[in-house]
Amino acid sequence: MADPMRIRAQSSNGKAIVRVLMAHEMETGQRKDSNGKVIPAWYIQEVTAQLNGKTVMTAQWGPSISKNPFLQFNVRGAKAGDKITISWLDNHGDKRSDEATVS
Repeated sequence: MADPMRIRAQSSNGKAIVRVLMAHEMETGQRKDSNGKVIPAWYIQEVTAQLNGKTVMTAQWGPSISKNPFLQFNVRGAKAGDKITISWLDNHGDKRSDEATVS
């Protein structure tokens, strides 16, 4: 399983700014290794964000996203103490889900 995501969610004026740093290699499938063999594609396909169990954002990604992607978005109605859960699924079927508390 991949390393934990670093999630920070800060509330102000009835919304929260959520920042997520994901640990993932994100290979496009177009690079070659030192022996000239193509490195297989391996990338995050779907990212989902939930606020207290309710989905507030879903993103469909492809191979053009950089290694260890950073994501930032706003969530209206979030307040201190609420739970933000971020989940991803990659093209190999690997999954990761982590949560943070809005401060």
